[in-house]
Amino acid sequence: MPVQRADARRNYALLLAVAKEAIAEYGPDASLEQMARTAGVGSATLRRHFPSRQALLEAVFREQVDSLCALARDLTAGPDTRAALLEWLSAVTAATATIRGLAIALTREQAGDPDAGEPCCTAQLTEAGAPLVRRAADAGTLTPGVTITDLLTLITGIALASEHHPRAAAEAQRLLGLAVRGVSPPRE
Repeated sequence: MPVQRADARRNYALLLAVAKEAIAEYGPDASLEQMARTAGVGSATLRRHFPSRQALLEAVFREQVDSLCALARDLTAGPDTRAALLEWLSAVTAATATIRGLAIALTREQAGDPDAGEPCCTAQLTEAGAPLVRRAADAGTLTPGVTITDLLTLITGIALASEHHPRAAAEAQRLLGLAVRGVSPPRE
C-alpha cells in the first residue's frame, strides 16, 4: 500500500473533523459540498478520500462503533449473561442517543436503504453483540426468539424517538428499561 503524502493525510484529517461537526449539527444528510468548502478543499478531494456518503459516515462513526464492539468482546466473558447483555445494550443506546446521525445511519442500513451502501456499522454491531445474545438465550435470561437484529432495531428506534427530548440520553435509557422488562424479564 503506497504511503500517503503529508498534504493528503492533513486533508483526510481535516475533512473527517469537519464531517464530524457537520453531521453532529445537521445529521447524516449534511451537505458534502459544504463540508468540502468548510475544509477548504474541492469536492473531488472529498470524493477521493470518501467515495460515498456511506464511506464518510463509516469513518465518522468508526471510533464509536469500534469501542462498542470492544465492549461487547470484553463483556462476553462475564459470568452474568443477562447483566453483560444489558450493559452492552445500555452503551449502544447511549451512543445512538447522543451521537447525532448514528441512529439514522443504522436505521437506513437495517432497512436496506440503497443509498446507505454496505451495512458496515450494523454488521459490526451485529457481529459483536451476537455472542452476548446467544449466551443470554442459552442461559434462559432472554425471551426465546429475540435476536440481535431485533435488539439493534429496538435501540435505534428508541434513539430516534428520544432524539429531540431535552434529556435525550436519559429518556433513551428510560425507554430501554421499559423494553428490557419485556424482552428479558428479571428472574423471580
